[in-house]
Amino acid sequence: MPDYPQDTRQTPRVANSAVPPQVAIAQNVAERIAQTIGQVIIGKRNEVRLAVLGLLCKGHILIEDIPGVGKTMLAKALARAIGCTFSRIQFTPDMLPSDVTGISLFNQKTREFEFRAGPIMAQIVLADEINRATPKTQAALLEAMEERQVTVDGNTHLLPDPFLILATQNPIEYEGTFPLPEAQLDRFMIRIQLGYPNPAEELTVLSAQQYDHPINNMQQVVSVQEMIAAQQAVREIYVADEVKRYIVDLVNASRSHPDVYLGSSPRGSLALFRAAQARAAMAGRDYVIPDDVKALAEVTLAHRIIVGPAARIKDISSRTIVQDVLASTSVPGASAR
Repeated sequence: MPDYPQDTRQTPRVANSAVPPQVAIAQNVAERIAQTIGQVIIGKRNEVRLAVLGLLCKGHILIEDIPGVGKTMLAKALARAIGCTFSRIQFTPDMLPSDVTGISLFNQKTREFEFRAGPIMAQIVLADEINRATPKTQAALLEAMEERQVTVDGNTHLLPDPFLILATQNPIEYEGTFPLPEAQLDRFMIRIQLGYPNPAEELTVLSAQQYDHPINNMQQVVSVQEMIAAQQAVREIYVADEVKRYIVDLVNASRSHPDVYLGSSPRGSLALFRAAQARAAMAGRDYVIPDDVKALAEVTLAHRIIVGPAARIKDISSRTIVQDVLASTSVPGASAR
């Protein structure tokens, strides 16, 4: 995965008065959240900032990694930093869709059906080991992820704002799992991996958790209202027509690549577009540059690409294909706004 915010053309941070006010809101919110989570998730600055970026974009996040590297703790820390309601769904093969969305129960006193909300009715939802649920239960998340609502017994219930699903899955263990269908993978804006810490970072983790876990002392640093304002500010980041065309060219190239069975969907174009806006805001700019697109192409497009059978035999991955597409697609030059 490309190193996240290494852009030498970034404008200075929030302290610089040249940063537009709306951009400063989003940048300030992102910095406070990232710095606070960085005290809990040691040595994963890029991955933490990608998680914050997904929240700024109102996009869902898939963390694909081995057990014990901090996937669950990242979700908890994100919720605590914002003061959002948090719920955890531990997916198992015997779980039913109603265990996720909720159920209508008949009240003997009122003689009416009452809706008992499921764990999906929270602002930040951790879908832990999502690939252990059956396809029927996984499908219960589709409406919530795309339309931000759930329908139970013909009645529609809106989900709170902000709303983020942070799902985890183990890519190594396949026994007792059900691979996520393409329709559900496509609804995740970004896919990230935390990976092992290096020895120095692991020593820091041991020292930090000798007496207590750092998350127990973690305080809320951003209000929900500030988070919503930052999400609205990101939508106002300017994207030139040339950069939009660059995004479309990258996605089209993923569809025509010889090693691809199925390329990225138009939802992938929009995900890359929104993510680039958020990256620009976090860098203190009110405009997107091609470097924003290039830095985020892998995390937004790779999980949407299905590699052809012949390419899988050659051990070619979707990440390799995204890198090929980036290398073969011409980058637009600068133009006047």
